[in-house]
Amino acid sequence: MIDRTTLLESMPTELWLGGLQVPASTGVRFAVHDPATDAVLIEVADASPADGARALDEAVAAQASWAATPARERAEILRRAWELVMERRDDFALTMTLEMGKPLAESQGEVNYGGEFLRWFAEEAVRINGRYTQSPTGNGRILVTKQPVGPTLAITPWNFPLAMGTRKIGPALAAGCTMIVKPAAETPLTMLLLGQVFADAGLPEGVLSILPTTDAAGLTGPLLSDPRLRKLTFTGSTGVGRKLLAQSADRVLRTSMELGGNAPFVVFDDADLDAAVDGAMAAKMRNMGEACTAANRIHVDNAVRAEFTEKLAARMAALATGPGDQAGSQVGPLITAKQRATVDELVQDAVSKGATVATGGKPVEGEGFFYPPTVLADVSADARLLREEIFGPVAAIIGFDGEQAGIDAANDTEYGLAAYVYTQGLDRALRVADAVEAGMVGVNRGVISDVAAPFGGIKESGIGREAGSEGIEEYLETKYIALQ
Repeated sequence: MIDRTTLLESMPTELWLGGLQVPASTGVRFAVHDPATDAVLIEVADASPADGARALDEAVAAQASWAATPARERAEILRRAWELVMERRDDFALTMTLEMGKPLAESQGEVNYGGEFLRWFAEEAVRINGRYTQSPTGNGRILVTKQPVGPTLAITPWNFPLAMGTRKIGPALAAGCTMIVKPAAETPLTMLLLGQVFADAGLPEGVLSILPTTDAAGLTGPLLSDPRLRKLTFTGSTGVGRKLLAQSADRVLRTSMELGGNAPFVVFDDADLDAAVDGAMAAKMRNMGEACTAANRIHVDNAVRAEFTEKLAARMAALATGPGDQAGSQVGPLITAKQRATVDELVQDAVSKGATVATGGKPVEGEGFFYPPTVLADVSADARLLREEIFGPVAAIIGFDGEQAGIDAANDTEYGLAAYVYTQGLDRALRVADAVEAGMVGVNRGVISDVAAPFGGIKESGIGREAGSEGIEEYLETKYIALQ
């Protein structure tokens, strides 16, 4: 395992502009912090609007040749990039742990998961199909083809620094689109390292740019208004998503949005409680709860609520909190002091309205942005954390009586990204899965993300799908050619 000093000394810190490392046009740099200590890890180039304009120039110039590149060649570059990510898995894992805080075991899991999007879409690149058929009227033939959308802007979040990038870059490059990536300012290092991988994999110049910045609006605003940009793909909060959709509306820009969640975790009275607790731990504590698919509201039938609460609290209390690169650490820090304060505000609001703290409930004292695994019982209906995404290691338990009440509770939100259902009845599982308003439903499973499955939500949780065979369609236009 590489040590942090050696890793940081070898880390690319300039912009990846069309595949080449260049300093920001202004010469400005910004600091990247370790959330376990708030110490500065390293400084990286801070992209300006002028850098964004140059990146779009590069993307537009490369678009035609990249689209014309045989699918097999695009596939081989993606496949080589996947191989290089796997060869450097320790580097990627430690980078994510240092800049985002998650324990090394979780970072290693993300390397495998995130890297897999490159391999998956390498395989999808050669399976872009159209159709040819006779017109029903008999007076002509119908030819349907698929073409790349064109230059694309990707805006990625800080919580999964590798996977949220590869889940967009993989299908875009496979489809024949050039791309500009703006990673989160909190976690730019993983994407910069991925830029090195693509350069080493032989990606042609101009096809991919990676632009960290502290001025997201200043960088992306001019790009969204430029008619040469053809698509925006964004993962982040619903609030920011609304603003980006409004900016995109003037040009009717093609968009795909993976937005916030308020995932219900519904435990019925016939559930295997031990399996349900296992699932709740996975759905709640993956990434310290900093995931849009995290179980936000745990609805438990009152017949089994007390037993479930006791078992979950015991499991949560047993987790070890500490820096992600510390041996034995199971729960790392939250991303910033602001995020920790927000989580604590939600907890204290719930307690002030009658919730009982079964474990945790107060920020960890000392350096870093740690918050202990927390279980709140008897949460009242007016608690803010039932309406707002917690994005932290806090499990809020609410009781219900009967199947329909469980469904109604699950659907009582404007969000619809993920949901989880625990029951041993097959008929009930299918009924509830159909009735729950979410783009993804886990039945007796606490982790549902899969490279081969379409990822995305309904209602205010987004537009479009990522991953699966559906993911590449977001980067393709459909053209109909009428033949005599």
